[in-house]
Amino acid sequence: MEEFSRIQRLPPYVFAVVGELKMQLRRQNIDIVDFSMGNPDIPSPPHVVDKLSEAAQKPVNHRYSLSKGIPNLRKAICDRYRRNYGVDLDPESEAIVSMGSKEGLAHLALAMLEPGDVVLAPDPTYPIHKYAPIIAGADVRSIPIGPGRDFFEDMTTAMRHAWPKPKVLFICYPHNPTTEVTDAAFFQKVVDFAKEHGIWVIHDLAYADLVFDGYEAPSFLQAKGAKDVGVEFYTMSKSYSMPGWRVGFCVGNARLIHALSRIKSYLDYGIFQPVQIASTVALNGPEDCVKEICATYKDRRDKLIEGLNRIGWETPPPKATMFVWARIPEPFRKMGSVEFSKLLLTQAHVAVSPGLGFGHYGDEYVRFALIENEHRTRQAVNGMRKLLSSGA
Repeated sequence: MEEFSRIQRLPPYVFAVVGELKMQLRRQNIDIVDFSMGNPDIPSPPHVVDKLSEAAQKPVNHRYSLSKGIPNLRKAICDRYRRNYGVDLDPESEAIVSMGSKEGLAHLALAMLEPGDVVLAPDPTYPIHKYAPIIAGADVRSIPIGPGRDFFEDMTTAMRHAWPKPKVLFICYPHNPTTEVTDAAFFQKVVDFAKEHGIWVIHDLAYADLVFDGYEAPSFLQAKGAKDVGVEFYTMSKSYSMPGWRVGFCVGNARLIHALSRIKSYLDYGIFQPVQIASTVALNGPEDCVKEICATYKDRRDKLIEGLNRIGWETPPPKATMFVWARIPEPFRKMGSVEFSKLLLTQAHVAVSPGLGFGHYGDEYVRFALIENEHRTRQAVNGMRKLLSSGA
């Protein structure tokens, strides 16, 4: 059966290869330590869950909501930006609620782009940054990122070689999957570059609060003139461990917020209102829960990094995110990330994400999601130690 043309532009999902093998092994009753998906396992904050339950008991909250989000929730995210970043936002024109950042990114791309448009996106990167534009009919030009590379030099090269002129730049810091971090000066250079070349910027700040060792992640909107050229997405999924709730935000440039609001008004009636009410309580309340969630990920990071280095898989500790981006040990590197991930599964019974799934330049790496406890992490390290020592 012939695929529809838009579906034909989407390549086979690399992660599905590892996912299918993982399920085959589990059907054989083989215990797999699973680091493959960044699906937070930490329970959502109890006071937020309690508010959800309370709000869900009220019939008035069972009706259609607003596609752009209830006013109190939009105000809460704007208040948080003022407290945490010193950024002033108008909740009416510069903020909109999305069903997680992924939905918002995809629908904003659909609102902004048309066939023939060109977008710049990092490689490797979280897949939606590349495939949201592709689904919208645009073409993507990659900016390689990683150790030893100059982002702005590579971006200038990509801009010079692209035709027609790129319309949008997607970025994400702290970065998934590479865990790279940046500073306020970087964002100022991005804004200046965007103004010089007349392009929009979409920044994904999904890992704003999962930061370690004294590092603090800046907001793109802190840069002078940032609201003139772009928007930023924030999500409750990681900071508040609310992934299944599907609550995110887009904030910044009023024209882009309006475009997203218009297209969403045709596509949905908003998130279930009790979820929005509980999210408002989360954003307005004390952030002890955010710090506790961050501390849990730091502890898991430390345990995994210590274990990897102890068995000879030298990997630096990330300063942010809920991931470890590990370069494949040299004896196995030529296999590529997909075959190495399959080897880890079959021989060490450990599931990871192959770097190729995030882009061509990720193929020498695999990504560990910090979603297993200390006992399971030790179990995984022991399995990997045997594989690495065999050199097979």
